[in-house]
Amino acid sequence: MGAFARLAHGQEIDLAVGGNTLWSPKNTTASTGFLPPPEKGGTYPGVSVQYILENHFGISLEGSFRYHQAIYEHYQPYRPILSDVNGVFTRKLQRKTVADMMAGLGVETLLFENDLGTCTVPAGGCRAYLNANHFMVHIGGGVRYYFWRELFIRPEAHWYYIPNNYEFHSNNVFRVGASVGYTFH
Repeated sequence: MGAFARLAHGQEIDLAVGGNTLWSPKNTTASTGFLPPPEKGGTYPGVSVQYILENHFGISLEGSFRYHQAIYEHYQPYRPILSDVNGVFTRKLQRKTVADMMAGLGVETLLFENDLGTCTVPAGGCRAYLNANHFMVHIGGGVRYYFWRELFIRPEAHWYYIPNNYEFHSNNVFRVGASVGYTFH
C-alpha cells in the first residue's frame, strides 16, 4: 500500500481551457494566378489534459477549433479543428512557475460548409459538409503560473507543420494564446 501511495503522489493531471489565435507566415513563392488564403486570425477555444509522471515526463492531449466560421476566398464558409497527442516534459522554474514543453503528432480537420449542394429537405433544413484532413507535426510550450493553490494560468505558443496544406498558402501555422487550468496531485 505504501509503494502505491508514493507512486500516486508523484503523478499529476493538469486540465486546462483556453483561447488562442492562429498566424501563418506570408508565402512569397505562390503563383499569382491562384493565391490560397492565409490560415490565420479568429478565436480558437481549446481544451487540454496532461498526465505527468514523477520523472517530469508525460503525455498531453489537446484540441482547439475556430469559434466563428471563416470565409474561404470570400465565398466558402469553413471551420478548422486542430487536435494532437504529445510527449511532454515539465520543469519547475520558480516556486509558482512550471515550464511545459511538448512535441507530437496530430490532425487538422477543415470543415467546409456547402450551402449550394443538393438538398431534399425543405428550405433551411440541409447543410452539407466537405471535410479535408491533414496530418501535422506539433511543437509547443507554455509557462504555468500558479496564482492560487492549484489554479494556474499558462501563456503558450504552438507551431504546427502541416505538409500538403494546399488549401492555404503555408505549411507552417502558429497558435498563440493562454489557458486557465487546475492541477490534480
